[in-house]
Amino acid sequence: MHDAMTETLARYRMERAKELIRDAENLFENGSYKSGNNRAYYAIFYSMRAVMALDGVDYKKHSGVIQHFQRDYIKTGIFDKEYSQIIMSANEIRNASDYDDFFIASRTETEEQILAAKKFCKAVEGYLTSRIEE
Repeated sequence: MHDAMTETLARYRMERAKELIRDAENLFENGSYKSGNNRAYYAIFYSMRAVMALDGVDYKKHSGVIQHFQRDYIKTGIFDKEYSQIIMSANEIRNASDYDDFFIASRTETEEQILAAKKFCKAVEGYLTSRIEE
């Protein structure tokens, strides 16, 4: 059982993730692929934090969020191992998009990142619904 504040935080983070997906799609449609990659990654990041909110866990660093999610939700089988690859790919491409001066984000790659982020968010949303309705 979760308290109302915890559930509210989880829902807020999931809504933020969905907003970021919409932002990624808009940026993609306007040819801003690096920024689209960034927003797709953050949709995944907020989704992970939504799950962790239900357990009262959070980290200040992205690496802490990713490591915790991998250990407590993927390695335990709560989420399929394919989501580990989605997280790692999104993180790698987001870092390149944000920090590598010479990284060229392709249309195809960005489209794949957005589709992967949507898949991840959908899985998390289903999990949150089942956990909150317990």
